[in-house]
Amino acid sequence: MFSFTFSQILDFIGTLAFAISGIRLASAKQFDLFGAYVVGVTTAIGGGTMRDVLLGRPPFWMTDSFYLLCSAFALLWVIVFRKYLVRQNNTWFLFDTIGLALFTVTGIEKTLEGGFPFWTAIVMGTMTGAGGGVLRDVFINEEPLIFRKEIYALACVIGGVAYYISFHLGYNHIVSGIICGSFVILSRVLAVKFHIHLPILQRED
Repeated sequence: MFSFTFSQILDFIGTLAFAISGIRLASAKQFDLFGAYVVGVTTAIGGGTMRDVLLGRPPFWMTDSFYLLCSAFALLWVIVFRKYLVRQNNTWFLFDTIGLALFTVTGIEKTLEGGFPFWTAIVMGTMTGAGGGVLRDVFINEEPLIFRKEIYALACVIGGVAYYISFHLGYNHIVSGIICGSFVILSRVLAVKFHIHLPILQRED
């Protein structure tokens, strides 16, 4: 029988969600199938790859082909349901937010498993969550979302702090992870709905 850890389950779902979000944007830009797949894979594995390199580990996708296959499934999903996914902006937001939340949790979990302190885990969780989106935006020739007014990477930080507080209140990793992901999603949704953003650094004229 197959046996998966909580972190692996989140990783798999996050990979699918992020790959769909990347392929959906590539499809809207009229990329060909291979180009869309590359954008989807990059969105799904980009942040985790940067995390693993910094933590001194082999990138996770190099030892498990599932992530590449999952991205291929995401491409097929977008092809089949294209008229529902490509024309609706809320579908991209949904999958991107889910991927952001789940990858933040897995980034924190994997960093803590390596014996690193919590502040490092929050940084790595933020990188895992937001890093793939940065590469995706560069590939499709858009200004990276973390540099715009919307709260994006900061939502990962908020979720990471929530994880830290929950864990030190005595909750286990699963409960802390659920709380972390919920805070990431809530922060992102509220920021977009009510147009909440950080102050803009104004240039001197």
